[in-house]
Amino acid sequence: MEINGRETIEKILDECRTIAVVGLSSNPARASNSVASYMRRNGYQVIPVNPNETQVFGDKSYASLADAPDEIELVDIFRRSEEAGKAVDEAITIGAKAVWLQEGVIDHAAAQRALDAGLWVVMDRCWLKEHLRFQR
Repeated sequence: MEINGRETIEKILDECRTIAVVGLSSNPARASNSVASYMRRNGYQVIPVNPNETQVFGDKSYASLADAPDEIELVDIFRRSEEAGKAVDEAITIGAKAVWLQEGVIDHAAAQRALDAGLWVVMDRCWLKEHLRFQR
């Protein structure tokens, strides 16, 4: 599969129901919050991953992906580009199926590491916009 390919996006939207959102904020004005709220309304399980939050949407927030107790299928990354690689490497380590680097989050080397590890990869795209575009 290729980075940002239509088949990749469709597989992620259809098959990845448990989503860890790295950088998820409890502030409703933040993009991470509005996207994750939309995910929840559309039947996806959202796991907050942010060491600066204790709870988001009433759910415990975890300091890292390794701390989350559930099996994570997709790691959705709302971090600055220079910090995204750490989350991608954690996603590989925990055995996630896919990583999604949100709009404006670009790390080609990290995306390639994920691809090489067999993960589905989307980079510099908004999960919510793609979900709407594919009418899932």
